[in-house]
Amino acid sequence: MTDAVPAARSRQRLLSIDALRGLVILFMLLDHVRETFLLHRQVSDPMNIDTTEPALFISRTLAHLCAPVFVLLTGLSAYLYGEKYQGRGDVSAFLFKRGLFLVVLDFTLVNFAWTLQLPPSVIYMQVIWAIGVSMIALAVLVWLPRPLLIGLALVIIGGHNLLDGVHFAAGSALHIPWTILHERSWIEVGDSLRLRTTYPVLPWIGVIALGYGIGPWFAGAMPAARRQRYLWLAGISALLGFVVLRAINGYGEAPWQVYDSPVQTLMSFFNITKYPPSLLFLALTLGVGLLLLLAFERAGQRRWIGTLAVFGAVPMFFYLLHLYVLKVLYVMGVALFGLNQGTYFGFDNVGAVWLVALLLPLALYLPVRWFAGLKARRRDIAWLKYL
Repeated sequence: MTDAVPAARSRQRLLSIDALRGLVILFMLLDHVRETFLLHRQVSDPMNIDTTEPALFISRTLAHLCAPVFVLLTGLSAYLYGEKYQGRGDVSAFLFKRGLFLVVLDFTLVNFAWTLQLPPSVIYMQVIWAIGVSMIALAVLVWLPRPLLIGLALVIIGGHNLLDGVHFAAGSALHIPWTILHERSWIEVGDSLRLRTTYPVLPWIGVIALGYGIGPWFAGAMPAARRQRYLWLAGISALLGFVVLRAINGYGEAPWQVYDSPVQTLMSFFNITKYPPSLLFLALTLGVGLLLLLAFERAGQRRWIGTLAVFGAVPMFFYLLHLYVLKVLYVMGVALFGLNQGTYFGFDNVGAVWLVALLLPLALYLPVRWFAGLKARRRDIAWLKYL
């Protein structure tokens, strides 16, 4: 009995991480359904409050949680990987190899799922690319002392908006590295290929380093009460920082505005920048993410926690699966109903987007659970740990 209690708490600690990862990838699914079936109504970043109705705004804003929480948990999981195996040497090697794998995956299977072009004329360097590059950076940063690592992470997250005014013209020697690090732009590779740096990587390196830095909170020896107190304080501090800076129209964002409609005013307040993610964007999303992680741990082993954890246990498999399922559904929609929204096939309203986003997890649950079981059983198959 004495041994069973810590073991149960350890399982709940890890289950809450998978459950949170599962929740945010379902929000991601909602956003990708929107991008698939509302191509005729694309939103900007930040969104135009005058033309974006609340339902569409909420759909997009929920998805803001995905990348920050996922990257933070990637860093946290890297720390737990080192605790399980042989320390920082194994962590560094694994991060480097998996980071390279993700970069290649983003340029090939992921990009093809979005464009259906082979060979591609455009490669979109998106979230999987950003996670891969961040993992490669973390492979080096893990050798820093933990206080220095956390300090560097906070400086990057808090200070990168000071660089917003720095630009380098195409043709400059610094254009490509700066575009990769901090500016959403185009890289011309040749007459027939362009790269789009959708996710500049500098802020994400800060987020993954922060996730690794808080790893000891989830170490096996850490009392649950202390970990939960740390999560509460960190989450509340991030959200308070967001509210204060946003209220005074401070640093790193375009000012919010007061509208005749209170709903539009609230939308304007939460209308923040993702590409690259501003300090306020990361303060809001990471603050919410840390509090959700706390709530999931306190929820215990509820059935819905376990269901979310199934999706979160194999996020890369789910990511690839849902992209190709959405593409097949879109092609089927065009074949059955034609291009009913100008040059696109699409839904007439956001409600249909939500309906599909609710139904798809039900359809995908069994294959995801099967792969999660395979990955858990077949630890002798080395490549499975990369998915």
